[in-house]
Amino acid sequence: NTGMYLSSLFAMTFNLYAYEPTGWIGGWTLFYWAWWIAWSPFVGLFIARVSRGRTIREFVVGVLLVPVGFTFMWMTFFGGTAIHMVMVEGITSLSEAVAADASVALFQFFENLPFSSITSLLATLLVITFFVTSSDSGSLVVDSIAAGGETATTTGQRVFWCVMEGVVAASLLLAGGLGALQSATIASALPFTFVMLALVWALFIGMRADLAQQDAHAV
Repeated sequence: NTGMYLSSLFAMTFNLYAYEPTGWIGGWTLFYWAWWIAWSPFVGLFIARVSRGRTIREFVVGVLLVPVGFTFMWMTFFGGTAIHMVMVEGITSLSEAVAADASVALFQFFENLPFSSITSLLATLLVITFFVTSSDSGSLVVDSIAAGGETATTTGQRVFWCVMEGVVAASLLLAGGLGALQSATIASALPFTFVMLALVWALFIGMRADLAQQDAHAV
């Protein structure tokens, strides 16, 4: 599955399916990039803050290569096992669970494995940890930006931004459900695309300046 992914990466990434309309393009590939772009403002600043003092090589390995490696392992172990259950063992209830509600399909998957109660508990704890750490990092970055770049802010101020994030998310869910929250996320990602292009250029200029400074000190 990893080999097929790597061999099909470019073709599937840039294929707009103009001559064969499909729902795949709306749930993944180009349109799905908006999700990650929407996360980039606070995730990028958070990672940059915790990576201070690291080299570019260490940053690339720790932030890009290691997570990608774990993703390949996850897709291989769990995804391959689920496909084997459906196609070889004939457990069609798993595919039906995915079609009905993908958010609970993982637990349906664990029901077909040993120690399902333990793995389901661990999965729940991991999901909770993911949401808590994501909200915490987002609040930390928003708090720092609102404070003009200061990192040593008061606890009350950080709690305020945590609460405000929850209020905004709850308001969107109550107003239009999950669809409204997803639409707001994608809409906010589009203008930030141009900001990201500017950030790429700024990073290039900054790295060139660092190299020039190193050469000056070497002389």
